[in-house]
Amino acid sequence: MSVTFPDGFLWGVAAAAHQIEGGNSNNDWWAFEHAPDTSCIEPSGDCTNSFHLYADDIALVRVHGFAAYRFSIEWSRIEPEDGEFSRAALDYYRRMIAECHEQGVQPVVTFHHFSNPRWVAALGGWESPEIVDRFTRYCERAVAHLGDLITIGCTINEPNIVSMMGYLWGVFPPGKSGDFKAYTLANEHLVRAHRASYEVLKAGPGDFPVGLCVAMGDWWAPEGAEAGLERARRMHEGTFLEAARGDDFVGVQAYSRTRLDERGLPTGPEPGVEIVPSMEYEFWPRALEVAIRHAAEVTGAPIYVTENGLGHDDDTRRIAYVREALEGVGRCLADGIDVRGYFYWSLLDNFEWARGYVPRFGLVSVTRDTFERTPKPSAAWLGSVARSNRLD
Repeated sequence: MSVTFPDGFLWGVAAAAHQIEGGNSNNDWWAFEHAPDTSCIEPSGDCTNSFHLYADDIALVRVHGFAAYRFSIEWSRIEPEDGEFSRAALDYYRRMIAECHEQGVQPVVTFHHFSNPRWVAALGGWESPEIVDRFTRYCERAVAHLGDLITIGCTINEPNIVSMMGYLWGVFPPGKSGDFKAYTLANEHLVRAHRASYEVLKAGPGDFPVGLCVAMGDWWAPEGAEAGLERARRMHEGTFLEAARGDDFVGVQAYSRTRLDERGLPTGPEPGVEIVPSMEYEFWPRALEVAIRHAAEVTGAPIYVTENGLGHDDDTRRIAYVREALEGVGRCLADGIDVRGYFYWSLLDNFEWARGYVPRFGLVSVTRDTFERTPKPSAAWLGSVARSNRLD
């Protein structure tokens, strides 16, 4: 299938501060990585040393033909203690955003990508009602310093993953398992934090679209369990898609499929379907098309694919996955859905949270001891698609 993307379609790659910067020792993830008896297989350490090598990373974005770089700013650096803001950290991120413009790359800034300052965790994290005001205050201070240089803003990355992994599955901070009360409270505060931060980002300097990035995918349940599937899907995706109604866009992030049993509980992959070894989920590129269609239906908002990719040691499978995913984007565009861009996750092989450095999502590999960057064939392939704005 060939796809010609519309004029102005935005091609980019994505990253997150805690996964690439290194040395983010003042946040809850660093504490979680080093705590005994968590699911983390290794600490983040120096990551890819992008805190110091950000200009090199932006150059990799540019030379491979991508027009935009989505990255996050680290709350624990900007506000290391409650109410204590670091001008040096804000100036650092301003230099980074300015470097994007200097190299002809559009900066797409995420204000929260999974990690909280340690003092926020001490307040109770996303269970605390105080976090909404604290997060909004941080966004207000950050946009005041950076907003005039931002091209696109994302409030919170995958709030549904923050709550599910942190309060139901126990593999994200604060590491609680099966705590539905805390999960419900966290979701309530995440929704309120998005709505409040959306308003302050729109009111700040600059004139850029703002949206929420939601973790989505394809869904399956056995015949007769459709009601359970709809309940699970709404709990995981619908709550936040509904919160994004009226926003400038919604960020769709999709990788695979969720299969449910008769009770509506997650079950294993379908026998015979290819598995992504590093992530233990199905090789399921069609998930992106399903997610785009559902997000458009629920929100009515324009769509950016803010994350999609494959963590695999075999780069040929990465190309095959992305090709099929982009064909799905093409079908959505042909049906009139307003999809405005695609960001591959991720630019670099980086720290993949509790799974450490095992999953390799990057278009560029990184040698851990020297931080040498080596582009993979998939970087040249996807870059050629971006340059031509066409999938042949």
